[in-house]
Order: sequence, then structure tokens, then C-alpha cells
Amino acid sequence: DSSFLRFHESDCDVRGSSSCESVLSLNTEKILSQAKLLAEQKRFPFATDNDNTNEELAIAYVLIGNGLYDEAIQHFSTMLQEEPELVSAIYGRGIAYGKKGLHDMKNAELALFELSRVISLEPDHPEVFEQRAEILSPLGRISEALSDLTRAIQLQPSARLYRHRGTLYFISEDYATAHEDFQHSLELNKNQPIAMLYKGLTFFHRGLLKEAIESFKEALKQKADFIDAYKSLGQAYRELGNFDAAVESFQKALLLNQNHVQTLQLKGMMLYHHGSLDEALKNFKRCLQLEPYNEVCQYMKGLSHVAMGQFYEGIKAQTKVMLNDPLPGQKASSEYLKVKYLREYSRYLHAHLDTPLTEYNIDIDLPGNFKDHWAKNLPFLIENYEEQPGLQPHIKDVLFQNFESYKPDVQELICVADHLGSMMQYETPGFLPNKRIHRAMGLATLEVMQAVQRTWANSKVRMNGKTRLMQWRDMFDIAVKWRRIADPDQPVLWLDQMPARSLSRGFNNHINLIRGQVINMRYLEYFEKILHFIKDRILVYHGANNPKGLLEVREALEKVHKVEDLLPIMKQFNSKTRDGFTVNTKVPSLKDQGKEYDGFTITITGDKVGNILFSVETQTTEERTQLYHAEIDALYKDLTAKGKVLVLSAELGETDAVCNLILSLVYYFYNLMPLSRGSSVIAYSVIMGALMASGKEISGKIPKGKANLFCFVAFQLVDFEAMTAPGSEAFSKMARSWMNLKSISPSYKSLPSISETFPTLRTMIEVLNTDSSHCLKKTIVVV
Repeated sequence: DSSFLRFHESDCDVRGSSSCESVLSLNTEKILSQAKLLAEQKRFPFATDNDNTNEELAIAYVLIGNGLYDEAIQHFSTMLQEEPELVSAIYGRGIAYGKKGLHDMKNAELALFELSRVISLEPDHPEVFEQRAEILSPLGRISEALSDLTRAIQLQPSARLYRHRGTLYFISEDYATAHEDFQHSLELNKNQPIAMLYKGLTFFHRGLLKEAIESFKEALKQKADFIDAYKSLGQAYRELGNFDAAVESFQKALLLNQNHVQTLQLKGMMLYHHGSLDEALKNFKRCLQLEPYNEVCQYMKGLSHVAMGQFYEGIKAQTKVMLNDPLPGQKASSEYLKVKYLREYSRYLHAHLDTPLTEYNIDIDLPGNFKDHWAKNLPFLIENYEEQPGLQPHIKDVLFQNFESYKPDVQELICVADHLGSMMQYETPGFLPNKRIHRAMGLATLEVMQAVQRTWANSKVRMNGKTRLMQWRDMFDIAVKWRRIADPDQPVLWLDQMPARSLSRGFNNHINLIRGQVINMRYLEYFEKILHFIKDRILVYHGANNPKGLLEVREALEKVHKVEDLLPIMKQFNSKTRDGFTVNTKVPSLKDQGKEYDGFTITITGDKVGNILFSVETQTTEERTQLYHAEIDALYKDLTAKGKVLVLSAELGETDAVCNLILSLVYYFYNLMPLSRGSSVIAYSVIMGALMASGKEISGKIPKGKANLFCFVAFQLVDFEAMTAPGSEAFSKMARSWMNLKSISPSYKSLPSISETFPTLRTMIEVLNTDSSHCLKKTIVVV
């Protein structure tokens, strides 16, 4: 189904077996008989009216069909010496040069030269334009290839041409135009599983997951054994957060081909991010048996081992990735860029497996430049870096711990943690449940509850080798500790502990919501809310700077229903806008009435719809951090005082005041975004734990399909509700509207101490590794 000519199979293996090494090794009679048939039927391009010429041309085309490109070129060249403008010979020679291999630029240039000559002599033949496009596109000359295909379609539209052009638009990330071409192709020929698959992929990349799934299913109706369609279907279900459906689709792909490396890799990645590390590891190992140099599988194998506490195997796999240096001029893979950071961090974790967690501090111990480069995902080029010591033989790997080996009260603790963690799950596209994160953050919640209760009862805590009263950062550090160990791939680091030079420049938390036509699927449901916020800010700006034109601006904004449509409106009313504009938020102070802090920045840039960048970022500078810290310090001091009163008095008013202080404190934490990763899920654990310390627990589930307090909290994404709220009071009011706070069950008090039960990294990893399927069969009395 390509424009390249197809011939009947010959005895010759076109891939270069010994029988193809020279024209003499072919059966000359067979070549001549094939050529005679071709000539009689004129089944080659640009046949002439001369039978002898046609036979000579047909011989050369048969040589191409048998992989004898040099012989074909020689034959065409001989003919062109006698007849320089013989179009079929020029065309055939161009095809032969192309088939010789585009890795040699000389072949590519000669092929393009010949095809261009044909077009100048015969400008109305679509197949020549398509042939030239097939040479141009592998050379990266996509716009020229698209131009040729468009000309071919103008001359004679076909399903194949539309599919070919759609594929190039897809490669160029112009998914909307690619979708139109695949649709045209399918209208001309419905039974095209590949075109249907690509149509689905154009939906997938624009965040239209349900439409993508329908297209993948349609492709499977047309071709029941279509492995790539099952693989893509699995990936779409994964992005939707439908774990069971994703597993089923990946499994069907592997039933068709148990050695399909890409499916093994994708299934393994999904299992890792679901928290099923042991199962993920099986897929990565199988992947590496089939493809020993697969960097993704090698990296993920090392990561899975380390996350489970198997440091020897983990570091061995990491070292293999490190040895796979990119070739000169070759771009390094993301795995290669990350692996040295992971290896150094793995060595550090292993050395501290049995050291009490209260006696050391990762943020202080790791070198500043190392942390800065790791958090920014920069290449590992750190001057005078001293590597972490190698693995110490006397420190053994973490062993698997059976659930039954824990005492009954610890088993109960684990089951309660699993339940609390699952309460953080937000069921919207893009949020895959991660049972390992659930357990870690459930345990963090309980540990925060216990630590806050002790603080309110005037007890001291031991942190970083010192015994003292707990501060707000200690409370968050409990959750940080659990989040770090749940997934060692992600650097969860305090930004204010970065080197002074990095802080003075500012540290950006940046997220693209739309880049070109690539949509961040996790945010799709919240675009409307962000749009309303931007519109409000634009009206405030024009009210202050352009009061006469305010009505006109308001009327224009009422017609805007998509973020992309804001750019032309802004350009119309503000000449300074040019290629983009920014909207900044302000965060009002509770401590100093009338004072405001810098919030975050929304940026929209681009020159047209479909070519925009829509992003949000917070810039954490030293000055901004100090302002927020002062606000949080004041709130924490007030919270501690009121918490101590609450311990002595259970009056409703005191509980409400404590609840509002907790939410206000976390409101400023969200807006500060003080961690390199995971600020949101960590903040959520603190909210739950501190509320439980006050005698209240959240019984309301996160509302589905609504942009509210915790729509982003559970999975490390910016919480726009907190960040776009006009102030902490509005934030608290909105949060409490669905929390459905109820009195805490007395049985929480009988749970063992988290910090004493899991005092080291080893014990933390053990409990995260433990299978708790038994919990489903048990009744959790505290819930």
C-alpha cells in the first residue's frame, strides 16, 4: 500500500542474501520473463509507446524489485545516455537511489534531483510528489514533504495520500490537522486499522481519552490481532486511571506476542506507578531478556530494586545505564540524565538503612549542588563532587516481611493507613491509584496526628539529632520522609535548603498546561475555572488602566470560552501583548492586614490557536520564602496555643478555630510551594493528621468532577483552588463545605506509635513492601 512499486516475489531475498549479490546469480530467463510481462501490461510508471524501450525499462524495474539497485541504476543510466529526457528512466533511477539507503546523503540528494527532474517534465503525476515526500520526510524536511503530499492530494486524492500526510502532521505534533487527514482517509477507505489507530492517537495526545479509546476499539474490530492497538488502548486506560482495564489491554497484547518489548515496558511502568513493584520488576526483567540494552527497562529495573530495598541489584542495573554513554551528537536519554543522581541517592539510603531517622537529615547531608542539579533535572556536571561511599557489605538488603509477622495492633495500623491513603485518591482522568503512595501517606497522616497530639500535650520531639518542641517544618517533615521513601525516583527536597546562589536566582515550579496541541490531561477538567480566574484579573487590570474601554473588554471576554481564544482578544486591547501575556496572583496576609505576597504566574504565549504555550509557575526566591515563613510561623504559633487549649477543653468553638488555623496554614504552604516535588500530597497528609489530632476526621470523599480543594492535592500537582482563592478564609470555607468533619473514633488512640514502630528506613521500606490484601477481609474498626 505504498507508492513504491511492488513486484511478484522472486527467488531472490531482497535483504542481501548471497543469491542477490550480483545480477549473474539471478535466473536471467526469469528476469526477462518478468520484464516482458511488465512491458506488455505497461505495469510500470511512464511507459512509452515503443515496445523495445518498454522492455528495457521493465528490466531495470525488475532489478529494483529484486534489490539490485546498482545494476538498475546502471541500466537506467545507459538508456538515458541515448535518450536524456526518458521520464520513466529518470523516475526509476530516482527510486533506485532512494532504495539504496538514505543514510548516505549522496543517495538522498541524487534521488531528490532525479524526482525533481521528473516533476519539471511531468508536473501532474501525484505518485512522483508522494515519492519525493517519502525521501524528504526521513531527512527531517517535513514542511517540504507536506507540501509535496498536498500537491499530490490536489492532483488525485486517495486514502493512502491522506494517511501519509496525516502521519507527517502527527510527527509534527499538529494533531488537529492530522486528525482531519486520517478522517478523510477513512472516509475514502473505512477498513484501515493503521489509520484508525493514528486517529485514536491524535485524540490521545490532545487529552481526549474517551474518543481515543473508541478509535482504538474500532481499529481492533478491523484487525483483531492488532498488538499496537491493544498497547495504545492500555496506555489510554492508564491515563484515565482505570488500572484494571489497562492491565487487561496490555495482557491481550502480550497474549498475541509475549515478546512485545514496548508493551512489557509500558505495563511495567504502569505497575510501578500503581505501587506494584514486584510485578513491575518481572516485566522489566523480561524486557531486558529480549532487549538487553533497553535503557528504560534497565533504569526502571534498578529503580524498582532500590525502592524495595534491594540495593545491590538496583545499583548494578543503574551502573549499566551509566555505562551506555550517548554517541557524539546524540541526545542523552532522560534515564541517562537521571541515573547518576539515583545511584548516589541509593548509596546514601543504603548507608542509612539502620540509622534512626531522628539522627540525620537528607536536606543537610546531600551536597547543595547535587540537590540543585537533581531537582532541576540537569546533566550531572558538578565540580569537585565527591561520590557517596560504595555499598558496605555489613549492611544487608531489606528482606520481605510477611503481613502476619507483624503484631495484631501493627497489622491494624497498616490497614488503617491503607484506608486513609485511599481517601486521598481523586478520581479524574490522569490519576492512577498508587497503593504504595496511599500506604506511605496514610502512615504519614497517622504519624502527624500522633506528633501533634504530643506537642499539644507539651511533649518534645526528637528531630535531626536534637530534642525540642515541634515546629511547623517538623510536622511537614514527617510527611516528606514518607513521600521520599515511597518513590526514590523523585527528589523531594526543601527549596530553602538549596545553595544560596540557586535561591538568589529563584527556583521555578513550572507546569505546562497546553504546549502547542499537547494538553496536560490531568488539568483538562479545570481549564474553565482557570479561564474564569484569568478573565477576572484582566477586568481588574483594565478597570484600573483602561476604565473607558472596560465595557468593550467585558463584552469581548464574554465570547471567550477557551483559554486559546484569549490571545487575540488581549492583542486587540493591548498593543504590549504582542506574542503573549502573564497574569499574576496575589496572596493576602493574615498577619499584616493590607499586605500582599506574590502568588503564582499564569503565562499564555504564541502567535495563533494551536501554537500556544499555556503554563503556570511559582518562583521560590529567598525573599518570598521568608515572607511566607513568617506567615506560617505566626499561624503555627497560634495553632499550637489553641491546640493546647483544645486538649483541656472540647468546646465546639475551639475545634472550629483549630480547624480554620490548620487550613489557613496549609493555604500559605500551597502558595509557597516550598518543595521540589510532592508539596501537595504532603500538605494533604498534614491536613488530615492535624485535623485528627484536633479530634476531627474527614468523612467526605473528594467530590468527583469538581475543581475544589483537593483536586490536585493527592498527586503532586498545583492546587489551583488554594492558589486562586481570594484568601485563606475563602479557602477554608470552601474546603469545609465538603469535608463533612466528624468526631474521631476513640480507637485511633490505641494504635501503636508510628515513629517507634518504624524508626529506621529499613522498617519503613519493609512496611511499604508488605502485602496487605488481608486488610480487605478485615473490618477496620476505626473507619
